[in-house]
Amino acid sequence: MLIIIPTYNAEPYLQEIINKLEKHHPEILIVDSNSIDNTVSIAKSNNINIIKIGQHSFNHGATREKYRKSTSSDIVIYFTQDAIPVEPNIIEKLTKPLIEGKASVSYGRQIPRSGANIFEAFPRMFNYGNDPQIRSINDVDRYGVHTFFCSNSCAAYLNNDLDEIGGFKPTLTNEDYFAVAELLINGKKIAYVPNAQVIHSHSYTLKDEFKRYFDTGYVRAERPWVQELVGDAEKMGMKYFSELTKSIFNKNILLLPYAISQTIIKFLGFKFGYNALKFPNWIKKIMSGQKYYWDSPYYLNSNKDTPL
Repeated sequence: MLIIIPTYNAEPYLQEIINKLEKHHPEILIVDSNSIDNTVSIAKSNNINIIKIGQHSFNHGATREKYRKSTSSDIVIYFTQDAIPVEPNIIEKLTKPLIEGKASVSYGRQIPRSGANIFEAFPRMFNYGNDPQIRSINDVDRYGVHTFFCSNSCAAYLNNDLDEIGGFKPTLTNEDYFAVAELLINGKKIAYVPNAQVIHSHSYTLKDEFKRYFDTGYVRAERPWVQELVGDAEKMGMKYFSELTKSIFNKNILLLPYAISQTIIKFLGFKFGYNALKFPNWIKKIMSGQKYYWDSPYYLNSNKDTPL
């Protein structure tokens, strides 16, 4: 097994992640995008393999794919730099469905950091439930857009099965979602493993939320075959808002105006992104959370072809 962790200024988290993983899983590869903090020195002091790339050379899909293909490991595991394993044996738990032949990809449960407010914590509670799941393409009617849900903040893949679909494609974001979609179309399954837990959450401003959802809307528009399979995300969005407001009513009703504003911002970001294929690049750069992407070769060569 190989664990791949892309990093950029990961100093606040990296040593803790290494401490949780290294004793049981020494084969870790860090792909660093020219960090200007102590990320590289932390990796070297722990004898972790590290590859340095240019910051603008990073791409969510292409970078993960490049270093996945460089290994002969049967299973490749991805963490993000700020996803802290709760227990040292997380890898055994995460990869169990793959080893037992039940799935081609598995992902763990993300729980909010200590002190997270409701807007940071609720997405984790909504998307990561208590019960394990095995999902296939036959579950589209049941799960809708959630059928292909996965997060490379904590996920494991069978390398050979990724090879069958051509691996991760260059993309602005959501490389995990689209890879899972192709795997399930190819007859494979995904496992959600709630007892493989990482601490991972973010507090986003409204501006951040707009940019994130712009990027998501854009890549969904690039790949309309996903929408054709699972339908649009509005039904799930309404369910999310309904459950969020219930939680707010139970905790602090004064937060309701912000919840409404946040929901509107997310909706507008997604809609602008979904309709931005013909926007000039300077507008995309303003609205996107990844300005460098629009001048990169990955933008010009991103794979949008349908696997159907």
